Amino acid sequence: LAFRDVNPQAPVHVLIVPKRVIPRLADAGPNDRELLGELLLAASEVAKKLGLKTGFRVVINSGPDAGESVPHLHVHLLGQRQMSWPPG
Repeated sequence: LAFRDVNPQAPVHVLIVPKRVIPRLADAGPNDRELLGELLLAASEVAKKLGLKTGFRVVINSGPDAGESVPHLHVHLLGQRQMSWPPG
């Protein structure tokens, strides 16, 4: 499932959410490898569909210190602006 974030942090900000609930990345185990790979491939596919040819960022927040606000693992796809480092 992929949809635009209601509080975008970039001109393109899409959330990619798996159907199966894993509360956070720190809770993922060996049986979740395929799902985690599918999330990254889905992010790449969405980026291609949205024409993000000059680059994009993929973010997974895990835990309150990382800014996690929903206890369901998901990927943020951000694009169409120059990203800086370090983030935040």
